[in-house]
Amino acid sequence: MDLLDIPIATLARELPGATALFNRHNLSSCCGGNKTLRGIFAGDTPGLDRDQLLGELHTLIAQPVAERDEKNWHEADDHELIEHLLQRYHEVHRRQLRDLVHLAQKVEHTHFEHPACPIGLADHLRNMAVELEQHMQKEELILFPMLSRGQGAMAGGPIRVMLGEHDDHTAAIERIDALTDTITTPDGVCNSWRGLYTGLQAFKRDLQKHIQLENDILFARHLAA
Repeated sequence: MDLLDIPIATLARELPGATALFNRHNLSSCCGGNKTLRGIFAGDTPGLDRDQLLGELHTLIAQPVAERDEKNWHEADDHELIEHLLQRYHEVHRRQLRDLVHLAQKVEHTHFEHPACPIGLADHLRNMAVELEQHMQKEELILFPMLSRGQGAMAGGPIRVMLGEHDDHTAAIERIDALTDTITTPDGVCNSWRGLYTGLQAFKRDLQKHIQLENDILFARHLAA
């Protein structure tokens, strides 16, 4: 089926990140979620950029393939691996958490009486966003430049600080699991809730991979040296 003919509710439910993407373009996958992109583009939707929306959707669709075909990063030098970490994870986490906080607030506000509502999730994600931003800035401004300049022998202290903070991030992921029944979507909930949990699964997977690349490859090679 052509992407244009798939209901946006279906895309939101089955494509990680699609709900947040539609929200950014002021498209609701709840009310009117049976509409297709073809129908939406044929109508009058002020400010909607067809090419941008389709490009972003195709990026989401291609992402799992890119993950399966990911190169062996053990073979990459520091500069290449650092650039990958910055582009694939640092910038992505910033967008993910911004969108997830918005969705979590919406779900908690709308469904606070539902027994499975993840009360406290928005606050937890907001705190994660602050802590992760501080962590990434330390890497971007201090640690990564040191490694790129060949000063890995002097980086043992900063690396150990980052390793400790990675443990904190892992604990924060465990808190997400506790609030969401291991990110299990309840039956019969709305597309915003489904989109939130799909996005959480993608964020969790990305953050775990991010930590693994830094701990087991980038940082390990310099601690060993």
